[in-house]
Amino acid sequence: MAHWRRRGGKGVAVVVSLAAHAAAVAVLFAAHVTPAPPEPPSVVVSLVDPPPPPPPIPAPHEGPKSPVKAPKKPPSPEKTKDQARAAPRSPLRATKAPIPKDVTPLPASPKPAPSRVMGLGESELMGAATAGSGSGGGAGGAGCDMVRLLQEGLRKNPRARASLMRAHAGTVGAGRAPLVWSGDWVRTDGEEGDGLSGLREMIMLEVAFAPAACRAEPMRGLVLISLNDGPGAARFALGGGHWRWSDLLFAKGARRGG
Repeated sequence: MAHWRRRGGKGVAVVVSLAAHAAAVAVLFAAHVTPAPPEPPSVVVSLVDPPPPPPPIPAPHEGPKSPVKAPKKPPSPEKTKDQARAAPRSPLRATKAPIPKDVTPLPASPKPAPSRVMGLGESELMGAATAGSGSGGGAGGAGCDMVRLLQEGLRKNPRARASLMRAHAGTVGAGRAPLVWSGDWVRTDGEEGDGLSGLREMIMLEVAFAPAACRAEPMRGLVLISLNDGPGAARFALGGGHWRWSDLLFAKGARRGG
């Protein structure tokens, strides 16, 4: 029995010894390191600026693009103050055309001239025929009083007085009588729109519907027509020289005058 125990102990010792040697061999193999590969040779690198890109080719329907302008810097405070102190410039451009040598410049008047009051005064209207006067008014043997016929016909139409006042309010207000016909129809400066055209048409209608003997009656000098009674009445004059009432129907175009 003791003999087997000694042999068993030797076997265990052998096994332990073999295991120890195997472990040592394993440690040696694990400790063996593979050598690192050699490093590649170094390369020298130099930095160079790349060439600028080529300009873009414009499209066939587009022209070359203008270069982008840098934003303007705000003006300095000192420059702004100088500009504020400077006198403002006139927006009108000076003409470059030379002044002709044969033109004499006229100095401008410091005060504008007052507007001229047109029309005839009392001294110029002395002797003018009026309605019912019978002097040059056609109150002869033919029994026509064209001044009265014309005056009464115009007073029935308020447009006649409105037309006269619209064109000659200043003249009537000054107590003067505008001259509307003296061989031709007279138109004053500044008359626009209807002006006296409405009054002229009404006068021609009254004359055209008058009896033929009255239209053919010879007249001399001025005729004064009053469109209303009382002081400051709206009046106008027509005629001059030797004329007939039918002449008003064939008068030429309006001319400028007083």
